[in-house]
Amino acid sequence: MTPENPEPPEPTDPGNGPDPALLPKKFDQVADGVYRLRGDVKGGMNIYFVVGPDGEVVQFDAGTRFMTGNNRKVAEAFGGIDRIVLGHAHADHRGTAPRLGPPVYCHPDEVADAESKAAINSYMNTSELKYLRPRLLYPVLMRLWNGGPVKVAGTVEEGDDVAGFEVIHFPGHAPGQIGLWRESDRVALVSDTIYLVDSARLKPLPEGEASVPHPAWAWDHQQAKESVRKLASLKPETVLTGHDDPLEGSDLTATLLDAADRY
Repeated sequence: MTPENPEPPEPTDPGNGPDPALLPKKFDQVADGVYRLRGDVKGGMNIYFVVGPDGEVVQFDAGTRFMTGNNRKVAEAFGGIDRIVLGHAHADHRGTAPRLGPPVYCHPDEVADAESKAAINSYMNTSELKYLRPRLLYPVLMRLWNGGPVKVAGTVEEGDDVAGFEVIHFPGHAPGQIGLWRESDRVALVSDTIYLVDSARLKPLPEGEASVPHPAWAWDHQQAKESVRKLASLKPETVLTGHDDPLEGSDLTATLLDAADRY
């Protein structure tokens, strides 16, 4: 936490976890103390909830605005969310944040985009997409997904602790993209550091494959590739991404290094 930033709020008492009676469908537990809400198109957007060792409940990423109702249900099931931490500020990752109430944090390099009204970031170039359908569809979808500007209460940087996880900076797809890393069980929440879907074709990747995001979305594609290699160097065994199901395995190094070279 930087000196000028407020300290995170005092944690609520979540008990032993969320109240099952209040939970929406498409909610599951994906790691120890880590839960996921899926939503929007084919359930392909992920919002994560992390219960820290001191009882703090942190939401990581904020999906699309269409997920707001179910996001509120999850917050109620936990007895409240203490803060929201954005993996990055693209329209499909900040959607519910302006509508929920808890303070929102992000990396310092992501504040300007988080607080902007724009649904499509200035560095994106959908003309780089080869196929006509996604080239025409994505600008429409991003405007629909967008929840509007987010008031950022504070920032987090590499090395900070968030609910027992270490913040890791993964720039490239966005300048201030971050992930959360827990070495004890090698769990990484990575936002859009990697994709498990082929965004250029609007199709899933073959099972077990991953990809650096397409350069059409990148602030700096070469840095995005280096961030995937940085993720590989951590040797994660569970990778929780912004879209699709977890990537799991005792040695994901080759999969992640191949992902860095996909584009």
